[in-house]
Amino acid sequence: MTGTVSTTSTVPLPRRPVEPGAPGARGRGAKRWCEVRRWYENELGWATVPGPPPGLPTGLRFDVLDVPAEAGARALRHLAPGSPVALRGDRMRLLVAAGGAEEVPGLLDWLEWGAVALDLRVLGAGGVMEAPLPPGGPLPSSGGLEGAAVWLRPPGPGHEADATLPAMPRLGREGNAPDLVRLVDTVALWCHRGRLRRECGGAPVSP
Repeated sequence: MTGTVSTTSTVPLPRRPVEPGAPGARGRGAKRWCEVRRWYENELGWATVPGPPPGLPTGLRFDVLDVPAEAGARALRHLAPGSPVALRGDRMRLLVAAGGAEEVPGLLDWLEWGAVALDLRVLGAGGVMEAPLPPGGPLPSSGGLEGAAVWLRPPGPGHEADATLPAMPRLGREGNAPDLVRLVDTVALWCHRGRLRRECGGAPVSP
């Protein structure tokens, strides 16, 4: 007696990895971004702007100087140890006191940098900074989180970081906040040197 032999295997085939653009990956990425947003709102008490990625409104509690990473690294010595600093790719974001962005153009003119083309951007009232990933994760580098901003110096909860943000010197200002003037002068100098080096084909620029 002859019968039909089934060739169907009872062992399931291995699952293919979910591609970054697949619906499953998008769902996991959205969930992780929700976790990021909850961290800012629940742990820090900071306002957020819906994403993805979620954003942090500037001009309320802080403004931002967005500079090349090299220039930002040179300026770290002018920041208090608890002053938050973020990194995204080759750009560093230095948090400064709210209202600082409005002071930057006048400071650059006063410091005689106003006529120089500088790779320096500011985010002030009405702006939004991409929310860096919370420190200490672990948040996998998948599901839309590749290349996301990260904290080099993360902020503390509540208003702890406010007194550490660089600001214009004012009589009677509480705390020992770093001087915004020195910070702007330093990042302007190193933005300028970086541009000259690129124009010179990478050759070092004398101090």
